[in-house]
Amino acid sequence: MVASSAPASRSREEAAAPIFGVKVPPGYRDLTAAESQPALADEGRLPDLDGAIGWLNSVPLNRKSLRRKVVLVDIWTYSCINSLRQLPYMKSWAAKYKDAGLVVVGVHAPEFGFEKEPTNVENAVRDLKLTYPVAIDSNHAIWQALNNEYWPADYFIDGKGRIRYHHFGEGEYVETERVIQELLQENGATGLNLSPVNPSADGVEAAPSGDVQSPETYVGYGRTERFASPERLAQDSRKTYSAPARPSLNQWGLSGSWIVGAESAALQGAPGKIVFRFHARDLHMVLGPAKNGKPVRFRVTLDGSAPSDDCGLDSAPDGAGEVRGPRLYQFIRQKGRVKDRTFEIEFLDPGIQAFSFTFG
Repeated sequence: MVASSAPASRSREEAAAPIFGVKVPPGYRDLTAAESQPALADEGRLPDLDGAIGWLNSVPLNRKSLRRKVVLVDIWTYSCINSLRQLPYMKSWAAKYKDAGLVVVGVHAPEFGFEKEPTNVENAVRDLKLTYPVAIDSNHAIWQALNNEYWPADYFIDGKGRIRYHHFGEGEYVETERVIQELLQENGATGLNLSPVNPSADGVEAAPSGDVQSPETYVGYGRTERFASPERLAQDSRKTYSAPARPSLNQWGLSGSWIVGAESAALQGAPGKIVFRFHARDLHMVLGPAKNGKPVRFRVTLDGSAPSDDCGLDSAPDGAGEVRGPRLYQFIRQKGRVKDRTFEIEFLDPGIQAFSFTFG
C-alpha cells in the first residue's frame, strides 16, 4: 500500500486492476516516500462529497456546508500501514485547529474487498479513535472526482472551496502543518500557535524505522512478486505447496493446501504456513478470518524460535495469537539491531485469508 493501498495493482507502484468490484484508476500507487508540489497554487474547486455511501462522526458534508472553512481531505484506508502512520498527525491537527476553522475529513477509499463493508470501516474508525468526520467512499466516487491515485493522499481546501495544495504519502509533516496555518490565516484566523505538533504514537501508528529493505508484498496472484515455493503458483485452484528451504531476502512462500486468488490466498486445511525472509524493524500482515467468521489461531516464529521480546502487538512472546477480524496485524517489532530474518506464521485452523505483507 504505498501510500495508499491500491485496490488492484501488481504492486502499489504499478497499474491497478479491479478487485471485488473495486475499480482503481490506472497508475494508482501507494507511497512510502512523500511526494508533494509547491504550496498554495489554485488546483480547482473541491468536488462535492455526495458520492460517499455513508458518513461516520458527522452528518453528510458537502461544498456548501464546508464553505468558509479550511478543509483537509485525507484519503486513506484502514489496512494501509502508510495511512495508519499518518493518523496521529490528522488527529492532532483536527484537535489543535478546530476552533480556528479547520475541518479534517477522512475519506475511506478501500483497497481490499473487505474494506468496502461499512461495518468494518465503522469498527476501524472506533478502534483507531477517530472523532473527525469520515466519508465511506466504498465505490471510489470521491477518489475519482479528485482524480486521485494514492494512499494516503491529502488535499487542502481554502475558505472559498478551492484546492490549494496536495500531498501524497507519509512525511513532511512540519511543511504540511505550515500549509494549514497559512490557509487558516488567509481565512482570517489569528493568534495561532505556530509550533508544530509532535504526537506520540506506538503500535502500527509509530513512524517506520530508518532501515527498511523489504517492500510491501501482495499474496494474491494479481500483484504478487518473489514467490519462492518450489511449486508453481496456481490461480484460483486448490494446490499443495511446500515452503522454500532457504529463501533469499524478500522471497516468500506457502506451505500446505491453499487456493490463491487475485487478491488473497485462502488456507484450505490446517495446518498451513507462510514464510518470508525480510529486513525491517516491523513486520505486518493484512489478514482476515475464515469466511464463516470463525477465529483462526496462529503461531509465529523468527529464525525458527518464538519472537520473545521481538513480538508485535498481535502476537504473544511465545508467538501465539488469533485472527478475529479483517485488518492489518503487527507480528514483529524488533528491539535490537535490524538484520535479515526469516519469519514464519503457522495457521492452526483452516480458512485464513492472507492479503499482503508490509514493513516498518
